[in-house]
Amino acid sequence: MAIRKNARLELSAPSAKDLPDMLQLVQSSARLHRPWVYPPRTPAAWASYLRRVKRGLVIAYLLRRRDSGELVGLVNLNEVVRGALQSAYLGFYGHATHARQGFMREGLRAVVGRAFTLHRLHRLEANIQPGNVASLELVKSLGFRREGFSPRYLKIGGRWRDHERWAVTRESWKRRVPHNNQMQRTAHSSGESAGGRRR
Repeated sequence: MAIRKNARLELSAPSAKDLPDMLQLVQSSARLHRPWVYPPRTPAAWASYLRRVKRGLVIAYLLRRRDSGELVGLVNLNEVVRGALQSAYLGFYGHATHARQGFMREGLRAVVGRAFTLHRLHRLEANIQPGNVASLELVKSLGFRREGFSPRYLKIGGRWRDHERWAVTRESWKRRVPHNNQMQRTAHSSGESAGGRRR
């Protein structure tokens, strides 16, 4: 069931029934993803991921094309922290078949808007390996700013890898993307509630 629709995409929460499409995405997109990201590749790994979503450790969105229903990508708001921080880590990956068509930019724009409105977060951070030029350009185009460099920061694919840290706050997002004010009114009027883990 779609949570939100825009011109070309619909956003939905992941579930067990999405497993075939998810496995197909991962299998056909390995060359696009590696060594940047290693999504769940087995039914057991997908079930483990869904348990993390259910426990509130991840706020997750599937991105599907409205015209065909095909899965084009997934966006995660990871490790949501409430209290004085109100922050999360942004993660995302797309389907190689639909790459370079603007779908991930469109989907990320919608999810970041929801993060700052529906989920009432204040800050999002994206940690990206320096060689992942496409993802660096993508977050930069959405208003994220580079905050630093962390050597051997995350263990990806069995290796500790360097990452650049990029972030955006609610205030800078609103200044850069004025239409998010309309998204905020839509989210609040829908009666949806904020999610995420409290610490």
